[in-house]
Amino acid sequence: MVDRAKILDAVKTAIEKAPKRKFSESIDITINLKNIDMAQPKNRIDETILLPHGTGEKTGICVIGKGDIVTQAKEAKVDLIIGPEEVERLGGAPREARRVASTYKYFLAETAVMPQVGRFLGPRLGPRGRMPMPITGQTDIRPIVERLRNSVKIRTKDKTVFSTKVGSTAMTPEQVAENIDAVVKRIESVLEQGHLNVRSIFVKTTMGPSVRLV
Repeated sequence: MVDRAKILDAVKTAIEKAPKRKFSESIDITINLKNIDMAQPKNRIDETILLPHGTGEKTGICVIGKGDIVTQAKEAKVDLIIGPEEVERLGGAPREARRVASTYKYFLAETAVMPQVGRFLGPRLGPRGRMPMPITGQTDIRPIVERLRNSVKIRTKDKTVFSTKVGSTAMTPEQVAENIDAVVKRIESVLEQGHLNVRSIFVKTTMGPSVRLV
């Protein structure tokens, strides 16, 4: 476990050392693991983590289905809505399907269209870890969308080093520090030996130097 005051100091240092920009930059952390065999699927991390203050940037969300889920998606102002017929069309348009899979971070789909999604979009979404969350008929997707907008997804595959966005320079250092704390605690909770499996953690802005936290 990392002390919150230490996290805050690292965030402030990373922001101070970064070249001054007229635009907001992302703030990321890079975590390096140790003493863990990532070749074993059970050790791989695949987590969606809610950040207390969001990422400070827009997160693309796509909803697939028809009827009530589309109505809710419009109310939630999601970025893209795809109907069942469009799913099959995208299956025959690989370049467009790749663009959709790369552009949007999270996908939600009616359970009724999941077989189609798996068949026509699975080859594009699966390798990116973006297969849709199945949504049953009675589920209200609006709170789910709101939660995902403030979340980050971490998927390590077989790598021991991974990075994730934890905020932006438009946020206060305290907000970014709370986000980092939430991510680190969640990651340590799923590691076999907790913090003992963490070799190092670095924080940096997009254009700035890395500052070691652990």
